[in-house]
This record gives sequence, C-alpha cells and structure tokens, in this order.
Amino acid sequence: MVARFYKLLTQSVEDIHKAAYILATFSLFSQILALVRDRLFASTFGASETLDIYYAAFRIPDLLYVSVASVVSLGALVPLLVQKIEKNKEEAKRFVNGMFTFFFLLISTVCAALFFVVPFITPLLFPGFESQAAQAELILLTRILLLQPILLGLSSLLAGVTHVYKKFFVYSIGLLLYNVGIIFGLLFLYPTFGLAGLGMGVVAGALLQFIIQLSANVREGFVPFPRFSLRRADLKEVLSLSIPRTITLSASQLVMLVLISLASLLEEGSITVFNFSYNLQSVPLTIIGVSYSVAAFPTLARLYSAGKTLLFARQIASAARHIIFWSLPAMVLFIVLRAQIVRVILGAGEFSWSDTRLTAATLGIFSISIVAQALVLLFVRGYYAAGKTRRPLVIAVITSLSTLVLAFLSLTLVETYPTVRYFLESLFRVEGLTGTRVLILALVYSIGQTMSALLLWYSFSRDFKEFAVPVRSAFLHSLSSSVFIGFVSYTCLGIFDNVFDINTFLGIFWQGLLSGVIGIIAGIILLNLLGNREIKEIQRALHSRFSSREVLISDEYSQK
Repeated sequence: MVARFYKLLTQSVEDIHKAAYILATFSLFSQILALVRDRLFASTFGASETLDIYYAAFRIPDLLYVSVASVVSLGALVPLLVQKIEKNKEEAKRFVNGMFTFFFLLISTVCAALFFVVPFITPLLFPGFESQAAQAELILLTRILLLQPILLGLSSLLAGVTHVYKKFFVYSIGLLLYNVGIIFGLLFLYPTFGLAGLGMGVVAGALLQFIIQLSANVREGFVPFPRFSLRRADLKEVLSLSIPRTITLSASQLVMLVLISLASLLEEGSITVFNFSYNLQSVPLTIIGVSYSVAAFPTLARLYSAGKTLLFARQIASAARHIIFWSLPAMVLFIVLRAQIVRVILGAGEFSWSDTRLTAATLGIFSISIVAQALVLLFVRGYYAAGKTRRPLVIAVITSLSTLVLAFLSLTLVETYPTVRYFLESLFRVEGLTGTRVLILALVYSIGQTMSALLLWYSFSRDFKEFAVPVRSAFLHSLSSSVFIGFVSYTCLGIFDNVFDINTFLGIFWQGLLSGVIGIIAGIILLNLLGNREIKEIQRALHSRFSSREVLISDEYSQK
C-alpha cells in the first residue's frame, strides 16, 4: 500500500488535461481544508478585531514573498531548468544549488532587516488599529510570519524541479499540508500562545510544504546544498526573467495591501469580511485557473523553446477554453448561491447573521471577476513560458494603478453621494447593515481584474493570432449554459425554500446543494444538445488511462 502510494506520488503526468484534473482534485481537497480553517476562524472569532489583526499581519510577509521570493519562482526557473536539464543534468544541479544559496542569503537578510523595521511600518500601513495593544499584537504576529516567505520561497525553488519532471502529485500535496499547519495552530497552539500560536501554525504549514518538495527533489538527484556555484551569466538570466515578474506580482500585492489598509479605516470586522469573501471566491479560482495554468506551464515552456509557436498558441487556446468552460458556471453559481455558501461554511459560533449577509454580498461582487482572474493566471504564465515578461508587467502596472485610484475615488464618492452605496446595498440585499463600504473595495478589485484580463486577451490575440478563434466559440457555449444554470438554480432556490427549513444548517445546505446540482445537470444537458467540444474532451480525458506519452492537443485544431 505504501509502495503504491509512493509510486503515485512520484509519477510524472504528461497530458495537460490529466495534469490539470490531478491538480484540481488536490486543490479541491486543499480548498476544503481552507474552508474548514475559515469556518473554525469564523466560529471562534466572528468578524472581529482579532481576525482583522490576523489577516493584516500577512500583508508585509506576502508582499515580501512576491517581491523577493519571485526571483526563484516557477515562472522564472522552469523555462531555464527545462533547457539546462535537457542539455546537462549536472550543470542543472549546480544551477539549483547556486540559486538555493543566493536566495536563502537574500531573503534571510531582508527578513532580518524587516524584523526591526516592522514596529515603525505597521502603524503607518494600518492606522485603523488605534489601541496600543492591537498594534503590539500586529507587530508580534507580523514578525513571526516573516519566516513564511523564507520557507515558501525555498519550496517554490524546489517546486521548479518537480514541475520540470511533471510530478504534480507532490506539488499538490504541499498545498494540503500548508492548511494542515494553520488548522493545527488554531486548534492546539492558539489556546496557549494566543495570536502568536496562529502564526506558529502558518510557519509549520510552510515548513511541511518545503519538506515534501525537498523529498521529490532528492529522488531526482537534486539535493540542495549551500554552495556559491552560481555563474554571473545564470544570475543575470534569472534576474532578467524574474524582475519584471517580481514587479508584476508586487503590483498585485500592493493593491491588496492598500485595500486592506483602507478596510482597516472602516468598521471593525471589515478586513475579516473582505478576506473571508476573497478566500471563498478563490476556491473555484484555485481549482480551475491555477490548476490549468500550472499544468500547462512546463509544456508551454518546452514548445516555445523548441520554436513550435503554433502548437504553443493552440495549447494556450485549449487551456483557455477549459478554464472558461469550468469557471463561467462557477461564477454564476457563486453569485446565485452566495448566501447559502456563506451560511453553510461560515455561519457558526461568533459569526453573526449580519456578518453572514455582508460576507455573502461581498462574495457576490468578488465572484464577478472569477473568469477574469483565472484567465489572467493563464495569460501571464503563457507570456512567462515564452520569455516575454515585459508585456504582463506593463499591463499589471496600468491596472494596479487604475485600481488604486479607483479605490480612493470610490470611497470618496460613496461618502459624498451615498446613493451609490445604497444601490449596492439594495442590489445585494444588505440594506440597514453597518460596514457596507467594504462592498466598494470588492467591486474595485473585480473591476481591476476584469480590466487586466481584457488587456491581456487583446495583447495575446495580437501576438498569437491562432489563439482567439477557438476560445471565442467556447466562450459563447459556456456563457449560454451558465446563464441557463443560473436561471434553473435560482428557480430551484424558491421551490426548495418551501420544502426545507432554511433556518437550520441542514435545511440551508440541502437547499443550496440541490439547487446547484439541478442547475449543473440542466447545463450539461444543454451543452450536449449544442454538441459542446469541451464536454467530449473531458469525457476522453477522464476515461483514458495515465500513460507516459505526452498528448499536446486533444481537439481537431491539432490536425490543421
């Protein structure tokens, strides 16, 4: 049994759709753990200042992670590792050792400096925490979490090797272990150490993720060892790829930092509501968008490196079609079933009915951009696989600056003209609740992500003209089925409202589940009537056996 599991764990998966389904399956398990984590947080703390402090403490470490750890990220390393491993594996090992040493020294130095600077930064970034006790807890937790970017960065470096060898099982299990550590911290460390215990759990999860990646590297002969063997030419090549990506990711994290900072100035619990709803909408985003973009990346890097740009464009188109196929219905279901989702997952303990309604409304607004966020992940990785890092950088800077300006203008607008806020409140049925200004922050974020997706789509279709046509037809099929799914699900909600007692957990659970399932069945029937290509491809992928042969494209476009 153990031997079979180990063989499965170290198995290479060549076909993109199979790899995506593996990643999606493990991502689903990881997201289930994340939902359990959030339910425990909600029932223990509610939308309170304690959770506001916890989520605010991640902002500096997360910004550090994307601004420094992205030097050794998958996007920067995988294209280079593909080339080096195919030419000379020993040279590739020296390269990994050199990057390991360089990154460890770099990020450890930055984290050590930030450890002493944090007390001066947090009052400026989060002025909403006015009490001295709240600021003290925020500083302590932020300092503990500075260990996280070190461990996650090293894990990301090692994951580059596992991605080149397409060992997606190992990568996926690491995501599971991260949330296991957080839950452990909440259940066993928080009662003794308070908020510091939560931070220890996060660090433990990051350590487990690093260890599992390390085990896979050892099997392939890549044993990271501190060694100053990095050639100047290699470092220059890595930095030329990673610096634009670093700025791109930093711009996105800067947006989140400013939005959380603004939320700290709003009513107590606004940061918690913002993060809970963001985490919920991240479930389909992670399962669909991240899975397909990660699965496609190694193959895309190989194709472009080999000069097969036509196949490269068709692979992007194939991944985009399936992302749209899955994420559009998910977006519609999350909007229609937002209240049921929040009540089932978070509605317990200290999480009040007002917290539930406000989080559901914020989730509905975030969900508007699920498709856009998923496509952004794919397009950005596509450009990175092609070694074209400047285009997503320019687009990220433009959309991030636009989002920040829009955030400040929108909050000013709702103060000057309350009618705008009243419109959102009535649209999402949260009239009379306090703290509804957080809806503006979610709306601004969704607008920024949609703008980014549209600009990347336009740019990608110009650079790779073979990409757009098959994706447009898939979008129309998925849009029609998604609208039908939403209509059927919404109708069923009204029917089951008279069948189940929706004032109980089981009642609201069955109302939402059955409405969603019936809506999905109706959508599948419609897609089969339309002769949808994605349905057929999914059926082939699910019924085929795992093999070592790499299948690049599984549709008729590969024959043209």
